[in-house]
Amino acid sequence: MNLRPSRRALARLGAAAGGTTVLALALAAPASAHVTVTPSDTAAGAYTVLTFSVGHGCEGSPTTGIRIQIPEGINSVTPTRTPFYDVTKQTKKLDPPVTDAHGNQLTERVDTVTYTAKTPLPDGIRDTFELSLQLPEDAAGQDLAFKTIQTCQTGETAWIEIPAEGQSEDDLASPAPAFTVTDAEGDGHGHGEMAETGETGETAGDAGDGTQSDTSEEAATDTDAGDSDDSGNGLAIAGLVAGIAGILVGGFALMRGRGNGSGTANS
Repeated sequence: MNLRPSRRALARLGAAAGGTTVLALALAAPASAHVTVTPSDTAAGAYTVLTFSVGHGCEGSPTTGIRIQIPEGINSVTPTRTPFYDVTKQTKKLDPPVTDAHGNQLTERVDTVTYTAKTPLPDGIRDTFELSLQLPEDAAGQDLAFKTIQTCQTGETAWIEIPAEGQSEDDLASPAPAFTVTDAEGDGHGHGEMAETGETGETAGDAGDGTQSDTSEEAATDTDAGDSDDSGNGLAIAGLVAGIAGILVGGFALMRGRGNGSGTANS
C-alpha cells in the first residue's frame, strides 16, 4: 500500500494553509494598524495620562510627525518630553473666556499637540506619546476622540474617522483614537492623582487629615523609647558598679577575717 500523499494533494493542502494564513493576517492587520490611545484614568474630572501608540508608517514610509487634536472641553495639556522628537503646542482663542476649576480665567486653550521626529521612525517600529490633562467634569458617558494626523516621508494618514451611532470602530479604515469617559469618582473633581504626586501644594505634615498628628505621635513614641533605653542603660551601669563594689568589699572582709584568724591561732 502506498501511503505517500500525491503532489496534487500536497498542493491542495498548501493552498488551503496559505489561504488560512492570509485570511488571519488580513483580519489581524486592521486591529494592530490603528493609532490607539490608552488612558490611565477615565473618570469624569480626573487627571489622566493618555498614551498614544503608533506601530507603523504610512504604507511602509517612515513616520516624521504626529499631530494630535485636543477635543473641546479640554483646555490645558502637558505633553511628555521625548529625546527623539520636538514637541510644540498650538493654542486657540476662547471666545468667551472660561474659568477653570481653580478660579483662573482662561483666554485660550490647547488646540493641538505636535511631535516632530528628529530622526524618522522606521516602519514597523512602535513608539508612544504621552499627554497629561484633566478630563471634562461633565463628560461621563461620552466618547472622547483625539483626531490624529500621522505624517511620513511619503504621504500621511489621517486618523480622524468617528463611528456613527451603532457603528463599530472596526468598520472604519482610519478611526480616531478614542475612549469612553466613565462616571466621576470621589469628590468628582479628579484630584486623586494630584494628591498622590503632591501637586496640590499640601505636604504630609499640613494635609489636615491627621497625618501630622500621627507623625508627632510616632516621634513622641520614638523619644519615649529612647528615654527608656537611656534609663535602662543607666540602671544597668549603676548595678554593675554596685556589684563590683560589693565584690571588692566582700573580698577585703574575707582577707581581713583570715588575718584575724591566723593571729588568734598564733596567740
